[in-house]
Amino acid sequence: MPKEYMTIRDVVGPLLLVEKVTDAKYNELVELQFPDGTIGRGNVLEVTKDTALVQSFEGTRGLNTTQTRVRFLGKSMEVGVSKDILGRVFDGLGHAIDGGPDIIPEKRISIYGDPINPCARDYPEDFIQTGISSIDGLNPLVRGQKLPIFSGAGLPHPRLAAQIARQSSVLGKEEEFAVVFCAMGITFEEADYFVREFKRTAAIEKAVIFTNLADDPAVERIAAPRVALTAAEYLAFDLGMHVLVILTDMTYYCEALREVSAARKEVPGRRGYPGYLYTDLATIYERAGKIKGKKGSVTQIPILSMPEDDKTHPIPDLTGYITEGQIILSRDLHRKGIYPPVDVLPSLSRLKEKGIGTGKTREDHSSVSNQLFAAYARGKEAKELAVILGEAALSDIDKKFARFSEEFENRFIRQEDSENRSIEETLDLGWELLSRLPRVELKRVSEEHIEKYMSKFVKEEAKDEASKKLEEVNV
Repeated sequence: MPKEYMTIRDVVGPLLLVEKVTDAKYNELVELQFPDGTIGRGNVLEVTKDTALVQSFEGTRGLNTTQTRVRFLGKSMEVGVSKDILGRVFDGLGHAIDGGPDIIPEKRISIYGDPINPCARDYPEDFIQTGISSIDGLNPLVRGQKLPIFSGAGLPHPRLAAQIARQSSVLGKEEEFAVVFCAMGITFEEADYFVREFKRTAAIEKAVIFTNLADDPAVERIAAPRVALTAAEYLAFDLGMHVLVILTDMTYYCEALREVSAARKEVPGRRGYPGYLYTDLATIYERAGKIKGKKGSVTQIPILSMPEDDKTHPIPDLTGYITEGQIILSRDLHRKGIYPPVDVLPSLSRLKEKGIGTGKTREDHSSVSNQLFAAYARGKEAKELAVILGEAALSDIDKKFARFSEEFENRFIRQEDSENRSIEETLDLGWELLSRLPRVELKRVSEEHIEKYMSKFVKEEAKDEASKKLEEVNV
């Protein structure tokens, strides 16, 4: 029988201080009966002797200290899961909001989950195709990896997130693949956009969507990614599916964490965020991975908008320490009208070499990726030099690299949000662009691969040059 108390001493924001409590536990689920008879939920944040600090998921409007009843339920917050969650839309606490019937759960699981034992982890080494050349070609996503996207205010990360969720697939063997999409602190318009995009392309059939709106309680925002990851772990490790979890926007999550921390009167850390921000983010990010002996996997793409495009801000800074790389979106490319505006030079996938190559993508993937990266970097340097000294100061080779960097941005990075390129199309496009450079400058690709993959583009270019000269002669 749940223990019931009417001993609330103080209410601050979403927090209640309950006195004369016995046997309360950290993260224990609490039921709140408001004076008007409505029932809300909360959980225990802190226990000191006979006093418990409780946070309310529904806020504290209409609550008072004399008529509100608090029941401690003796268990942590749980979410009901079954295979029927696929194709459904839920709020941040796991309640269905798509007008469909309630889920009849096969089991109920605590949202706080257990960390994967490091000894039981399997090394990520299987390529996931997103259909986006700037990711697949240069900074590929590997199954079981956590690869965040660093964006900024006004950049099209919602559009990119929806595209990745629609297009992502596991190559090779026929295996069940699902997407768990969790949006936190977004507007109703954005939430409606995500749901419409999933339904328009029928991607909803293999997806589970969790939405927490900007006017929902901050406490729900803190629970939302954990509810989503619990659903993902069930699909992965109980049903044997390969699950991609997209979390957007982690900045709003961290701001909710700061709001609750301020209400608890905790000593603030950098920029007012709580000192345990690193630990808290790690409890979310480290729930990605593969387990030895189990078929499924959980791969994460957290998306966060950097305040003032500052990579040293605590949220991207700490995220970079925990995760295996980052995809950075560029405001300069966005101003040029290039979508997706992925800045490939500072972007990095630390597990890149583990997920590509013979039997995974293609034998030439690593060398083409390195050559494209080097050529683009040199072309960008040449363009910067031209701004300072003028284009006349550039050598003929530098001019070719400068032209290459422009073509690379306009043909390799730029693509439509409905364009789903296979890894073969991406690599072939890379070879076509490299064929515009002098062969002697291609120092990161082997002669064997040049003959096998680039020769056809060189021949086609030679034919085009010959036809142009013939037209000039006829004129």
